[in-house]
Amino acid sequence: MGEATAETDRSWSVRGIHHVAFAHRDAAVLSGLESLLGLRCTHEEDGPGFHERIYDTGAGGRVQTLEATGEGVVEDFLVRRGAALHHLAFEVDDIDEALGDLQRRGARLIDELPRRGGEGTRIAFVHPQAFGGLLVELVEGSGAECNETEPTMTS
Repeated sequence: MGEATAETDRSWSVRGIHHVAFAHRDAAVLSGLESLLGLRCTHEEDGPGFHERIYDTGAGGRVQTLEATGEGVVEDFLVRRGAALHHLAFEVDDIDEALGDLQRRGARLIDELPRRGGEGTRIAFVHPQAFGGLLVELVEGSGAECNETEPTMTS
């Protein structure tokens, strides 16, 4: 079994898990989070072909649900994989530095520049190929400038 090593000369760092996202079409997902687990939806917004909800777990973690509402990347994901984990999002302290570093190190990026995310964040997706099939989102708290392109979440 190989041993993973961390780069120590980075100018950016991961602060923690920002959220875990689940793609679905079924209201039972929401009912389960709310009724069975007692979680409260703290934020909602629409994206192209999906409705996003954020649930605070009360322990600093968050669950994001992505409900397909029409054609788009979430619907495409559901057709291929069904309701499932969509991506894992990490909070980073400097998304510009993170993207530059990942590019220099040969990681395949979906977003080469940060773009606007929910709740005033800046986000970028790293292609699942870079993580053995896991779609990773980088999230930086509210930021001044970002690329104004439409979301391109893919898997």
